[in-house]
Parts: sequence; C-alpha cells; structure tokens
Amino acid sequence: MRGRLIFPFLAELHRLDTATMAGPGPGLHASGYDADFREPVLEDADDDGLAEAYRREFPPVRVPCQVEPDAFESLRMTPSGNSPRTSFELVFHFRDLERLGIVDAATGDALIRPSDRLGALYDVAGALVQAVRTPPGLYVTEARPIGFGLHRRRPRRNLLLVTFNDRPQARGLT
Repeated sequence: MRGRLIFPFLAELHRLDTATMAGPGPGLHASGYDADFREPVLEDADDDGLAEAYRREFPPVRVPCQVEPDAFESLRMTPSGNSPRTSFELVFHFRDLERLGIVDAATGDALIRPSDRLGALYDVAGALVQAVRTPPGLYVTEARPIGFGLHRRRPRRNLLLVTFNDRPQARGLT
C-alpha cells in the first residue's frame, strides 16, 4: 500500500532544462549550466558589466501535491507585498510523478531538481488558487524522498518532500 495525498492541490512546475541549455550569445559557457552549483551560469552576455543567467525550461506540468499549512500562509501573503524570505514545502506522491513521467526509469529518482520553479497552485478542478509572482519566484532547493509506503513485502517510494525558496530569477528562454 503506497498511501495517497490528503487535501491535494495541483502544483504548476517549470522544470529547468539543463540538457539543452546553451547561452544565447557568443562567449557564454558551453552548456549554460553549472553542474557544481546546480544553476544557470552567470556571464556578461551584453557587455554591460553585469552578469546575467539564462534559463531554458521544459513546458509547465501540473502535478498533484499536498501543501503544508504554514507554507500556504507564507505564500498567501506575497500578493500584498509582504514577502519575507520564505521556505515553502510541498509533498508529492511518487505514483503521480511516475504517471507524469517525472521519475527516472533507470534509477527511480524523481526528476524534480534544484532550480526548478513553482509557477502556481490550482485546486483539483483546475481553478487558480495562488499564482507565484516571478520575480522573485519560488525555486526548488531540495527534493528528497520521505517515505516508502506501508507494504512490508515490497516497499516502494511513495512521498517526495520538495522545498522551495525565493531568489532572483534568471532571464528566461522558453
């Protein structure tokens, strides 16, 4: 038994496409992505003396999730301009991630990674509950499995805890 989410929402995720990221201008890092820091490379593309980061994202996908109550209160305050530095947590079920193709078939790891972005939260009927203002945006800083279900003979991953934090957004290429 793998369990299920309680009071699910739909999270609109914008996953960072690290495989095809290439800088739009000459002289940019070959891949456009720094694997050590797990974020887009910062380089001065327009010779203005300021480094810019470029993002290339996969098309957004809506994934069922469970919102932690404290996290929702923090997110609810952002439209009014009251956006303290926040840490926001969502819980995803591996069954949903597998169904949507967001799990690596070879390793079983979730393909939600640091620097992926949360776009909005929707109710299960698809109505907008809360849009995330970008910038500053909310970006994945940690994604880790937190449970292996209740089936003793054949345990399987069932829950993924994803932590989002706000930080400056890179210039987007979608």
